[in-house]
Amino acid sequence: MSNLFEAAIEDKSEGAPRPLADLLRPQQLDDVVGQDHLLKDDGPLARMAGQGKISSLIFWGPPGCGKTTLARLLAQHTDLHFEAISAVFTGVADLRKVFDSATHRRKLGRGTLLFVDEIHRFNKSQQDSFLPYVENGTVTLVGATTENPSFELNAALLSRCQVLILNRLDEAALEILLQRAEKSLNRPLPLTPEARQSLLTMADGDGRYILNLAEQVFQVQKRGALDVAALTKLVQKRAPLYDKAQEGHYNLISALHKSVRGSDADAALYWFCRMLDGGEDPRYIARRMVRMAVEDIGLADPQAMTICLGAWDIYERLGSPEGELALSEALIYLATAPKSNSSYVAYNTAKAMAKSTGSLMPPKHILNAPTKLMKEIGYGKGYEYDPDTEHGFSGQNYFPDDMQRQRFYTPVERGFEREIKKRIDYWDKLRKEKGQPS
Repeated sequence: MSNLFEAAIEDKSEGAPRPLADLLRPQQLDDVVGQDHLLKDDGPLARMAGQGKISSLIFWGPPGCGKTTLARLLAQHTDLHFEAISAVFTGVADLRKVFDSATHRRKLGRGTLLFVDEIHRFNKSQQDSFLPYVENGTVTLVGATTENPSFELNAALLSRCQVLILNRLDEAALEILLQRAEKSLNRPLPLTPEARQSLLTMADGDGRYILNLAEQVFQVQKRGALDVAALTKLVQKRAPLYDKAQEGHYNLISALHKSVRGSDADAALYWFCRMLDGGEDPRYIARRMVRMAVEDIGLADPQAMTICLGAWDIYERLGSPEGELALSEALIYLATAPKSNSSYVAYNTAKAMAKSTGSLMPPKHILNAPTKLMKEIGYGKGYEYDPDTEHGFSGQNYFPDDMQRQRFYTPVERGFEREIKKRIDYWDKLRKEKGQPS
């Protein structure tokens, strides 16, 4: 099965139809665009190519950024045999054949550069099978993945490889690819300037995808340049990169949460819409918004939690797309609300204290005494009913007798917590007047 993949990327037979992206595949490292941090000056790949010695690598980057191309070109700078497989098409038996061939080749004095596309799709045992061959130098592994290697690859395999991050292609790099396509076909893309910009946007950083789009445009049998409307009708925008179970999910929800925490309503709305556009369940966002309300806003604005729950309920009643509007309104409220994590900190501090103090009894004066015996041993003795006191505040101790009074909650001088702080300061003053610790 591995030979099928290798044949697919090596097929140069005369007359065989080849996509424009394959025809324009870079033939030398200097032709690769968008990865100057790896290839220019003292970049790691530039150094390896110059020395003719390649270490085992993991290329991590989005689709269409040049991972496969770089592996092929690196092989040209060594005397290693280049072999390519895909984790999608390769099973255990195929891997065994690859390793056996590499072992035989090594006995004849030649090493193997083994390129593994989508290496993250191999399971743990399959990844483990690489270890001895990478360890003893039978193969120099170059793996390509669109997923975070920290999550998808075994620690043992990662420790034997250098992870290199490939960038999403920016519009300048994509424009270079379009110009190469025009030069190759000796004619300009039939697009208005606005449509050309739209084409760059549609590609969403994927070099292979923009060349596929350009190929469709070149094939149009129509006089004149296509405008944005005609282009949109002809080709489809690339689906945004977003995996609801992988790193894209966590990156975007982190961006959304931190934008709210940073009181940037506009950025929060942007990430909210990016998640919806990627197919995220609005209920997940609603749950996270409630967390933002209790964790980052708290009592600085007690209404935040209620508004989030209300928006969630509205979404459940209306569904899409009207329900998302309620969520967006709640999101704006959260972003523009005063921020305080004082209740969050107070809870965690009290939780730690409760665990450390074990089974200390409450003071007897705040215990009920439903039986005669309990009254005799002092339950409820001396308890003051706060609403009946002069200030509606007795100042009595409610911590265990063997424990000093603690201060877990410290309100901030923002939002509604200003009012709470005034109350707490007033009660502290009354405690001091009564000779109680504050």
